[in-house]
Amino acid sequence: MDWFYPPFRRLMPLLTFRYAVCGAVNTLLGLLVYYLSYHFLFDHVNVHLGIMVFKAHMAALFLSGTFSFCFGFIINKFVVFVESNLRGRVQLFRYFLSFSFNLTLNYFMLKLLVENFRWDAFISQLITTFFVIMASFITQKYFTFKVS
Repeated sequence: MDWFYPPFRRLMPLLTFRYAVCGAVNTLLGLLVYYLSYHFLFDHVNVHLGIMVFKAHMAALFLSGTFSFCFGFIINKFVVFVESNLRGRVQLFRYFLSFSFNLTLNYFMLKLLVENFRWDAFISQLITTFFVIMASFITQKYFTFKVS
């Protein structure tokens, strides 16, 4: 990936470039999982899980979030933030905290846009993704994978 960095050298540091590329891949894959699960797996129908019922757009959010958590941690640990000297289990725990915050932010924004404003679920997810990416970069750089 660093081979593609030279044209962007004047625009951003290498760490930001790596995060942007890996984040874009993770985001696109997460959006693909969201889209496919919302439209085909859950088919716009509520999902009954025992005593809980999820609306289709929320079930798709949690499924895509599970995928993004696993994939995102691996690429951030081994591709983006390789300089971090924190132990892997500490990084994983902090990543989980960061991810939980971002998932909560995503949940409430999606709930507001879809259920209150009646916007399309996928378009709403695209909008919330922008805000979650900004929050995610800050928490991961300065908390999850910080270098002391």
